[in-house]
Amino acid sequence: MPTQTLPPRIPSAATESRRGELTAEIYERIEAATNEQEKRELQASVTAVNMGVAQSIARRYSGRGERDDDLEQVAYVGLVKAVNGFDPGRGKNFLTYAVPTIAGELKRHFRDYCWTVRPPRSIQELQGRISACAEPLRQHLDRSPTPEEIAEEIGARTDTVIEALAADGCFIPTSLDLRVGEAGSAALGELLGEYDEDQARVEVHILLAPLVRELSARDRDIIALRFYHDWTQEQIAKRFGITQMQVSRLLSRMMRELRERIA
Repeated sequence: MPTQTLPPRIPSAATESRRGELTAEIYERIEAATNEQEKRELQASVTAVNMGVAQSIARRYSGRGERDDDLEQVAYVGLVKAVNGFDPGRGKNFLTYAVPTIAGELKRHFRDYCWTVRPPRSIQELQGRISACAEPLRQHLDRSPTPEEIAEEIGARTDTVIEALAADGCFIPTSLDLRVGEAGSAALGELLGEYDEDQARVEVHILLAPLVRELSARDRDIIALRFYHDWTQEQIAKRFGITQMQVSRLLSRMMRELRERIA
């Protein structure tokens, strides 16, 4: 993601209590500015005054697998977009426009770059709503809220909330080295299934057995000698008193017929 070069912070007079007042004053100067260079410099000052707002919004998205400093950079990009797009002539407070703009930039960042496994868009959006309400609920209840309480808070169905909570690992997948079981007796990776050749062989046998039984006795014997006993075509030819070329043609015919019947 391209980084945004930000201006240095303005003097310490830009305190929390004066942010709104300073922003309004600077925008008055922007409206009165007579050239583009002056406007750009004043817009840079608005950005510097409100960097604390961007940092605060970025912290809401902390703990989702993205570095905090990267989240701040994304929030700064959203702040710059808000500064450039704000129209003070509409009579709105700057933060009324800036906060959703910055939050939207962060949400787009997560949507586009931060999913290890990408769930449906509805689940992504629901996770954002859950994240926004979870901490206030936790503070109000003095404990972790249940899925039912979260669902009631955000006006969603309990089963969809449970599904969204289950997909939480899409941001940060669980490590295969995580110790699980009694007293951490095994790593998670040791308990996951893997490809089993014996299982695959059983599946093939179940699929082919009834088809092979329908072949002639000689064809069944040829298949058994070639694929179960690993005989060469020359050995099979001697066994049945035919040429190696005939064995090759017989095997090709049988394989073709079996593939067609399986299909």
